[in-house]
Amino acid sequence: MVCLKSKQIFLGRKPDFAFCFNSPKIPGMNFESNLKNAHSAEPQLVAVLDIGSTSIRMQIGEIHGNGYVRKLDSFTQAINLGKDTFTKGTISARTIEDCVTVLTTYRQKLREFGINSPEQIKVVATSGVRFATNRMSFVDRIFIATDFQIEPFEEAELHRVIYYAISQYLNEEPKYFEKESLFNELGGGTLELLMLDGRNVNFARTYALGALKLRSSLGHYDSSLPEFKAMMEAEIQKTIRQVRASCKFSAPQSYVAIGGDIRFAASRINEEAIGDRLAKIDLPKLRSFTDSILAVPAESLVHRFHISFTEAQTLGPALLTHVLFAQEFNQKRILVANVNLRDGLLKEMAEGRNWSREIQEQIIRSSIQIGRKFNFDEVHSIHVASLACSLFDQLQSLHKLSDRYRGLLEVSAILHDIGSFINIPGRHKHSQYLIQFSEVFGIGRSDLELIALVARYHRRALPQPTHEAFANMPRERRVIVSKLAAILRLAKALDATNSRRIKSINAEITDAWVSLRTNDVPDVTIEAMEARNSGQLFEMIFGKRVLIQVKHST
Repeated sequence: MVCLKSKQIFLGRKPDFAFCFNSPKIPGMNFESNLKNAHSAEPQLVAVLDIGSTSIRMQIGEIHGNGYVRKLDSFTQAINLGKDTFTKGTISARTIEDCVTVLTTYRQKLREFGINSPEQIKVVATSGVRFATNRMSFVDRIFIATDFQIEPFEEAELHRVIYYAISQYLNEEPKYFEKESLFNELGGGTLELLMLDGRNVNFARTYALGALKLRSSLGHYDSSLPEFKAMMEAEIQKTIRQVRASCKFSAPQSYVAIGGDIRFAASRINEEAIGDRLAKIDLPKLRSFTDSILAVPAESLVHRFHISFTEAQTLGPALLTHVLFAQEFNQKRILVANVNLRDGLLKEMAEGRNWSREIQEQIIRSSIQIGRKFNFDEVHSIHVASLACSLFDQLQSLHKLSDRYRGLLEVSAILHDIGSFINIPGRHKHSQYLIQFSEVFGIGRSDLELIALVARYHRRALPQPTHEAFANMPRERRVIVSKLAAILRLAKALDATNSRRIKSINAEITDAWVSLRTNDVPDVTIEAMEARNSGQLFEMIFGKRVLIQVKHST
């Protein structure tokens, strides 16, 4: 059995304690079985860094040729970042320099492992940074001091990474997920909910109810412990009512809790460390343990459990949140997942720039749900998406884009005409607006803006410098928008009759032409005329004219 290390880096002041338990295998992390199947290619060393509300964590891993990941080493250092943000709204200069010190030490550790390339390192920051008014100054200071580029980590992307992390349990313990299930990931600043029906994500939402944020928002009240508990319950119930307003089921088959606080509670209640399988806690036992935590001051918890003051402060609010959610959804027990954000990030790095097939399926399902919300022509839109993807595959030598952009094109094609819900004449502009302000599972705002612009340019005007959203994009992204929009226009032309009569197409590329041939119909006059009208963008971007022809059998 491979032993996974977990270290705490102690810098300067007395360090906070981080709940460190061995992480379970995640998809691709079954070392013994996967090692036999590993390709002979040299494994790639990678690292993920998570700048959270209460600590900065780093996980170093090794990605092998078949996509499995071996976790090598992990480091944790507590910080007061979230406390600053949730009480003052800004990250103090002292805390920023503490973060610089930690990340400088991490940078040195990475050098010792030979991890130097930006492609080998992923650094994300969660709500403690995202909600700070001086977040840009924070990100810039970190980059100047450490050369770490902190990626904007949006809610939709967090949901995608969580799905990567929990997919292990969907694969290995499917008996708990035959029907509806609710996954609750509670951090310092936010609560992330994923509601699944089988393996399919039906609902993913972020709520401003983190354990540290909850404690900080009520910390200025001079109240007794029972009164403080009552106030916390009232705040948690507010969020539960919000969830109830959007939730379609009242008693899911399973309630799965994710987070360091609930893992700590599970290990204490069950008197054993959490392993690879889902841990189980009977709700009465969790309620009793939670009451015992909330009945004493945080200082007493520090001495009783040998934990930091920050962790002692967040433990009670976190456990109380899980208790109230489990009660609301009529659960008799809670399942505890031994996964974290870094597990999902490592798995996503193993996939490269492309999303896994299952992630792409969830994204498409979410897109179709949005389309239905706006009464779109589902059959036509899905057919156009199929044609667009076929063209993307066959024209790869021209556009030279990765399969990740194939996924973005597919979403654009599915949603390209939802603007008709508002108004027919300007539907392409309305589509851009509706997409840009929708929530597609797993798609961050930057990619959503790209998708919206591709849909915007599926008809009428070509991309223009006067179009603000397009002009404000970096040149590389503008080129990608133009390439994908040109392909989408051709896909639309191939279904100009809105009858789906052309089901397949063969693309042939010559020096001056791209010939699209089909043997599905005897006459393509209408489609050819539409291609001439809409092919201007394609010719402008790729330097080739488009010809649609009937493929005659020989």
